[in-house]
Amino acid sequence: MYGIPIPNYALVNREYPYQELDYFVEHEDFVEILGKRFQKPFVEKPIDGDNHSIMIYYPSSAGGGMKELFRKVGNRSSEFHPEVRRVRRESSYIYEEFMPTGGTDVKVYTVGPDYAHAEARKSPVVDGVVMRNPDGKEVRYPVLLTPDEKQMARDVCNAFQQAVCGFDLLRFKGRSYVCDVNGWSFVKNSHKYYDDAACLLRKIILDAKAPHLSSTIPPNLPWKVNEPAQPSDGLTRQGSGIIGTFGQSEELRCVIAIIRHGDRTPKQKVKLKVTEEKLLNLMLKYNGGNTKAETKLKSAVQLQDLLDATRLLVPRASSGRESDSDAEDMEHADKLHQVKAVLEEGGHFSGIYRKAQLKPLKWVKASKPDGGGEFEHPVEALMVLKYGGVLTHAGRKQAEELGRYFRNNMYPGEGTGLLRLHSTYRHDLKIYSSDEGRVQMSAAAFAKGLLDLEGQLTPILVSLVSKESSMLDGLEDARPEMKVAKARLHDIIISEGKSVIRNGNSGSPWMVDGAGLPANASQLLPLLVQLTKKITSQVKLLAENEDEKLATSKYTVLPPYDQAKALGKTTIDAARIAAGLPCGSEGFLLMHARWKKLERDLYNERKDRYDVTQIPDIYDSCKYDLVHNGHLNLEGLPELFKVAQLLADGVIPNEYGINPKQKLKIGSKVCGPAVFFQ
Repeated sequence: MYGIPIPNYALVNREYPYQELDYFVEHEDFVEILGKRFQKPFVEKPIDGDNHSIMIYYPSSAGGGMKELFRKVGNRSSEFHPEVRRVRRESSYIYEEFMPTGGTDVKVYTVGPDYAHAEARKSPVVDGVVMRNPDGKEVRYPVLLTPDEKQMARDVCNAFQQAVCGFDLLRFKGRSYVCDVNGWSFVKNSHKYYDDAACLLRKIILDAKAPHLSSTIPPNLPWKVNEPAQPSDGLTRQGSGIIGTFGQSEELRCVIAIIRHGDRTPKQKVKLKVTEEKLLNLMLKYNGGNTKAETKLKSAVQLQDLLDATRLLVPRASSGRESDSDAEDMEHADKLHQVKAVLEEGGHFSGIYRKAQLKPLKWVKASKPDGGGEFEHPVEALMVLKYGGVLTHAGRKQAEELGRYFRNNMYPGEGTGLLRLHSTYRHDLKIYSSDEGRVQMSAAAFAKGLLDLEGQLTPILVSLVSKESSMLDGLEDARPEMKVAKARLHDIIISEGKSVIRNGNSGSPWMVDGAGLPANASQLLPLLVQLTKKITSQVKLLAENEDEKLATSKYTVLPPYDQAKALGKTTIDAARIAAGLPCGSEGFLLMHARWKKLERDLYNERKDRYDVTQIPDIYDSCKYDLVHNGHLNLEGLPELFKVAQLLADGVIPNEYGINPKQKLKIGSKVCGPAVFFQ
């Protein structure tokens, strides 16, 4: 009747607890029921109407876990369980797709088919904290119903033959859905509702028992007839505009904030060519057997398979090739060891911070098993493992504090003005994020502070943040210009401005190519290399010591990988710091790999060539270790940071354009798709 598609749902009916059903299959990020696939996040509801234990299961890409909804107990209406990832099997359940509603539910109360009062409240799926007023009542805000929603209220009232009842509405993608209908239900704290209800119930009773009196009694309550109008404060609202005493109308149309992610761990990448059969077979397993196609591994199951294969290869890495003394073989063994350490880091596959790619490079012709000709079988592939860039505990706190500051200053003097406007849908709040993990979690932490929420970030992320991978599409369009800018930047730094002319007006130094670079940039590069090597050598000793400890406690059977740990800590890990270990989940092996790669990429000794594009990465690593690993007392780190900062302050702004004209061209391409979302 409303032209609204029915949400996907399915019933799993068990005759006895834990009954195994052929038509029900559970995977890491979805369940399949009678061939219909329900991707996480999805909702699991008991078929027993008196059982109010409703579960929401979250995908690994958002950190995983489960949120349990229940009838309010004190000030709680839900609890998040990050370690729970498998669905229940002890009874019969309904499964349906999850609808993000912007963190708000609508409660509708009818008094007959022609009257409906609606209020908004904070959804229990966000943080599970019940907001209460000084009287102990749940905080709710009146909202206006759309014509379709008013018709829904009429239909619910008539269908259930219940004049006084209540039901819950979910507003999702411009449509409304009834998700629950209650019996005798009424508003908890609204004088207007009770006045209206008194008049309506009086008329219903009189129409049924004394119709001759019904038309003679006025529709209003006696004490409301001559109620004086509220005094004006000098400002009258017309629509969403405000007209002041001077008669000039102004209207705030929107507030747009573009915010960078919070403090993160350094971004890392491992590249190696692999010929091992286990890894090649893994590539074919996840690309459908296409010998020419590359494979991307992101899910927990895929990364676990990669870890299992790598664990079996690493013990042989130092002796599995014919010439261990060969530098190339040693480097290959080290990289395999690094891949294993990266995959074991943190104790949890979230699908956000680690991903691997396998791309076939070489093939040989082989006979098909059925004897029906030949096919090309891959014998070498390029494996690229990307990791790091994890939002730190400090980054989460930064984003949350910024959200809280934004809330308190966007509507100064109004107290909870922003929360009221969001709950009543008069403030069309939208939060978008790119698909990078650190950006998603920063957005969720910002939303937590902005809307005064509590609890962990995964439910907030799924309920309030829209992931838009296209936000960074403009970056690809701008890469050719950025490549030209970086090449020009390299020439300016290496030449120190002697053999390369800096285009621009000498009277306007900000218009000169490479403005902001230190005058002695070329002299700082050798010092940067020297100090980087000094840090790398110190971390190497720490890594060797850690490796020796691991070697003395070899496992007879490899321990299972724990995927049930939380996504990440929100406070400093005091125990690791006290033990003299690196902050977070990074071990000394990965820390050494990080610094060794920076050292190797910054300066190629064989070619006597610097790569100035590595300067920002060195600056990031210095800053990260000074803030988070200061307890390791790495000698020379403060000096390295000062040199890296001098160079980075000039390099970073010029990577996106060597002069104002080029900056404008690159910036317009990068920012174009990112700003305007409906």
